[in-house]
Amino acid sequence: MANFGIAGVDWQERINWERLRTYRLESARARMKAHGLGAMLCMYDENVRYLTATITPGWCRLKPGLRYALLCGDGAPILFEQGDIGVQIKRHCPWLPEENIRYSYAWIKGAAGTAAQEQVRKFTNAILEEMKRHNVAGEKLGVDFMDINMIGAFEDAGVTWQDGMSAMMEARAIKNQDEQECMRIVGTIGDAAHWKTMKFLEPGRTENQVTAHIMEYLYSFPGMEDVEDVIVSSGPNTWPNWRNFSDRIIKPGDITFMDLAALTWNGYKSCYYRTYCVGGHPTQEMKDYYSIALEWLYDSIGAVKAGATTREIAEKWPSAKEIWGYEEEDQAAANLWGHGLGLAQYDPPVISRIWSLDHPIEIKPGMVFALETQHGKPLEFGVRIEEMLIVHEDHTEIISNFPVKEITVVDPL
Repeated sequence: MANFGIAGVDWQERINWERLRTYRLESARARMKAHGLGAMLCMYDENVRYLTATITPGWCRLKPGLRYALLCGDGAPILFEQGDIGVQIKRHCPWLPEENIRYSYAWIKGAAGTAAQEQVRKFTNAILEEMKRHNVAGEKLGVDFMDINMIGAFEDAGVTWQDGMSAMMEARAIKNQDEQECMRIVGTIGDAAHWKTMKFLEPGRTENQVTAHIMEYLYSFPGMEDVEDVIVSSGPNTWPNWRNFSDRIIKPGDITFMDLAALTWNGYKSCYYRTYCVGGHPTQEMKDYYSIALEWLYDSIGAVKAGATTREIAEKWPSAKEIWGYEEEDQAAANLWGHGLGLAQYDPPVISRIWSLDHPIEIKPGMVFALETQHGKPLEFGVRIEEMLIVHEDHTEIISNFPVKEITVVDPL
């Protein structure tokens, strides 16, 4: 598609939101049934969004249990929303039957103290009532989250539960044409954000000033819901990559990188690094490190194709011991890395030498993921690069398009 328009118009087919909602719901239902589940209870926000196409306040998203969704058999999803937010959900989301929009019974990860057990009993009873209403009582319930309070309540109520996250991960792994277009738009906004970074960077700026500037810019886009992180690291903060920002003043000649991790446009997330040299030219040593990281990145991109496996991608990267002298791969987690993108930053596949060599996953058309590589000289400078990809039957589409072939030089002396 690649039209890049973000408004709805009558003269051009863009993202078809109804088709997107239907695809996600039925993909989840298909995987639920394939796993032998009569119902699926989702408490992680990305899964609730996948089933119901509803949005909740940011403070709700990282607290499983404040809101949750239940999918039973062939029925429409039931949303248990926090407090009376459901009144607004009924107004905004006519694709959900009104009778399926309820209020939740929350215990806030146990913060309710001695009331937690009582709250979880109410929670469990509501789930059982819906399973009876949809004629799946007594069948297996898949769950994407479990805590000690739920274990006790489910045991007392005779609920047979098992892993439901695997079914949701399988559904979320394959994006339809509309989700792919969402990701193209995410990539295009990321391109623009890196251009703004290049224009704003200069010696004397602090890392947090650059972060603030890019966050302000990103929130100006219609459909922007959240900017989880704009990581700006410079000088010795770039290696090892602490994946953060501070109030460090950027000096002439500093290597600086920026990562959009993650802008969230209509639910869909980015992860997108580029490396800059600010107020001077990179040294030959810096260029050499960058060339190595770039080769690792594009060698791994070259291994991406439908029918290949994550092992073939991870094999393009050196071992952590070979390149950095680490004792085991976990010591370099996320240094040479791949991860699915969608409503979460960790859709399948997640690619690493930690596990992909021994537990490969097949690459399938419709997968969207990022590949990222980095290298550096300890506490002096480091470089990091990342591309976002869509896998098609016969080719791999790169949806991050800011220049990458060399370190971006900003206002050289």
